[in-house]
Amino acid sequence: QLQLVESGGGLVRPGGSLRLSCGTSRFNLGNYAIGWLRRAPGKEREGVSCIGSSPDNTTYADSAKGRFTISRDNAKKTVYLEMNGLKTKDTGDYYCGIYLIQDACPASMSLTDFGDWGQGTQVTVSS
Repeated sequence: QLQLVESGGGLVRPGGSLRLSCGTSRFNLGNYAIGWLRRAPGKEREGVSCIGSSPDNTTYADSAKGRFTISRDNAKKTVYLEMNGLKTKDTGDYYCGIYLIQDACPASMSLTDFGDWGQGTQVTVSS
C-alpha cells in the first residue's frame, strides 16, 4: 500500500482556492522534506513546492510563488498545500513525496529524488 495519501482536490472556478493535504499514519513525515508535484494534462510532471523538516525551509516553483503556501502540522502527520488564486494552468493531478536525499529542500526539485508518492488528487480549475 502507498505510504502517503493526498486529498483535497476538486473542481474550482478560476480565482478560487483549495487546500491539499498529504498525510500518513505509518511514520512521522515531519522528519522529512516533503514535496508536491503536479502533472497537467498532456504535460510532464513538474515540481510545485517543498517543505523541509524545518517548517520555514520552503521552496516554490515560479508559477506557484505568491499564490501557494506549503505548511506542515507534525502532530497530525500532515503537509498542506494552500492554493489561492487558482488558474486554469494549475489543473492537473497533484502528488506528494518524500525527499530522499536530506531533510532540507533542494534548490530545485529533481523528481527522481522524491519517493513514496501517493496516489494523487485531481485539481480541475475551470469556469
